Amino acid sequence: MRQRLPAEERRRLIIDAAAALFSMHGLKGTTTREVAKAVGVSEATVFKHFATKEQLYAAIIETKAQTQQVLGVIGPLADARDDAALLRTLATELIERTQSDPTLMRLMFYSALEGHALADLFFRRRVLTLDVFLGRYIADRIADGAFRPADPLQTAWNFIGMVTFHILLHELFGQKPPPHLTRERAVEEMVTTFLEGVRSSHGEFARAAHGPPS
Repeated sequence: MRQRLPAEERRRLIIDAAAALFSMHGLKGTTTREVAKAVGVSEATVFKHFATKEQLYAAIIETKAQTQQVLGVIGPLADARDDAALLRTLATELIERTQSDPTLMRLMFYSALEGHALADLFFRRRVLTLDVFLGRYIADRIADGAFRPADPLQTAWNFIGMVTFHILLHELFGQKPPPHLTRERAVEEMVTTFLEGVRSSHGEFARAAHGPPS
């Protein structure tokens, strides 16, 4: 006789199975019956935890976006005004989290392409939150005189765009970089290119790129 799973464990399995299916077929292309079959439970059990597919999709976003975890890692670096470390850590966090669980990236594309209401939820919880955080940081650094005058949000998009394109090349298109271009080196190139473009003086950039003074 199969052991009965605790409710929270069963809920997690449903979320994981639904995320995998939604990332391959989209919300519209996946049925709750298929989710139930993937978990090995009845469709009624799925509905016991989530009344609709939309509720299930929202739970996936809440579980997998992990935006607050990312902000928790880079927040102290923002407080310390360590530009290079903040950008390096943000890029590394986004790349590593996508590599460990690429379903989130695929869900992002499906939610946008399908045009359902949950696309806005995904955007606000994952994309907009990071854009706003980095944009405010850049605005503060412009006010400090460390960065040249520029539109903060557009400047934030420029950096996140580099990271996103790197992720797309690897995870969506399966492009393999040359052996010398490790993830660490790719991140350093992004950070260097970005800071050279936004800093108000190259001397300040050079000091920040090598870390704060000891």
